[in-house]
Amino acid sequence: MTFDTIILGAGAAGMMCAAHCGRRVLVIDHAKAPGEKIRISGGGRCNFTNMHAGPENFLSGNPHFCKSALARYTQWDFVDLVQRHDIAWHEKTLGQLFCDGSSKQIIAMLLAEMERAGGELWLQTSLRNLNKTDNEFRMEVERDGQRHSLSCRNLVLATGGKSIPKMGATGLAYDIAQQFGLEITETRAALVPFTFPDGRFRDLSGVSVPARLTNARASFDEALLFTHRGLSGPAVLQLSSYWREGEAVSVNLIPDLPLLDLLRAQRQTAGRKALKTEMARHLPARLIDYLGQQVPMAGNLADQSDTALKDLIARLSDWQLLPSGTEGYRTAEVTLGGINTDGLSSKTMEAKEVPGLYAIGEAVDVTGWLGGYNFQWAWSSGYAAGKAIAG
Repeated sequence: MTFDTIILGAGAAGMMCAAHCGRRVLVIDHAKAPGEKIRISGGGRCNFTNMHAGPENFLSGNPHFCKSALARYTQWDFVDLVQRHDIAWHEKTLGQLFCDGSSKQIIAMLLAEMERAGGELWLQTSLRNLNKTDNEFRMEVERDGQRHSLSCRNLVLATGGKSIPKMGATGLAYDIAQQFGLEITETRAALVPFTFPDGRFRDLSGVSVPARLTNARASFDEALLFTHRGLSGPAVLQLSSYWREGEAVSVNLIPDLPLLDLLRAQRQTAGRKALKTEMARHLPARLIDYLGQQVPMAGNLADQSDTALKDLIARLSDWQLLPSGTEGYRTAEVTLGGINTDGLSSKTMEAKEVPGLYAIGEAVDVTGWLGGYNFQWAWSSGYAAGKAIAG
């Protein structure tokens, strides 16, 4: 069977590309259902984009690579598509846009767009071999126990990265890219919790607090969540993309809290109360109990000099922690790194040295922040490749 275009991967980028690259398009995926990462995103409501999406929200070996695609298909273009399909949505925090109903609405919308464009979808289909002649790609796939020989002029790699292998994630896109001479930038788990093997935060599991997490390369102000394995929450997930093994992380537990002024005022009105009791008015009591084992908090508030209070504030503002690692691809929301952008056209996503080969979405070395940015890259890069293929 011959197609104009075959897209490997029925995720966000693959389906978006299929909706724009013309007819005689086949999308192949080994999963039982399309868009599984879309389905689980945002607690089932899909954080489908971010109002503030721009090049500065993405990591890449070439920070300029994403600019062209993001400019030609913006978050507002996708919002317009969502609204044309009568999908109600809302902003949650920090520009994050979610469905009012279910993430399945986004999947249904993309499938409808694919069908309108004449695209065909094969699920539970495995790639067995792949090669290229001068004019086309040829492959053998297995579907329903039968082998099929396929050929196409354009092949799109949209199989994502290695994140969440239990959902079927593999490094297939990287293997194919290398087969055709493209380089791979080192891959790492990103948007992923930190781990501490000694279980030091086990008693704090479930406690959440606004915090600022900082290292030498980045700083994020969002929620911090203690878990039985270590640290999670948006602030941690964000910083994990900028973290490397062996690096310490600075945690500010009171980033926007004028705690010194508050404690001084409380010293005048409630000086006989225990310092830990008064601290628990501003931070979770379980966290204060834990910190009290490491930071001096004995005695009444009236016993605390300004110097002692300033020392306490300094410790809470710069709590140095050394994660042993992360939870890895098992729970990582995305994969950092991927197909090196030096080998791709930023306008079309086509391989510069392999005509007809395209790479989009998470498979490419472009990784967004937490909050809908990675979906926006999927929409933008998928659109760019689709339009280039359609001519």
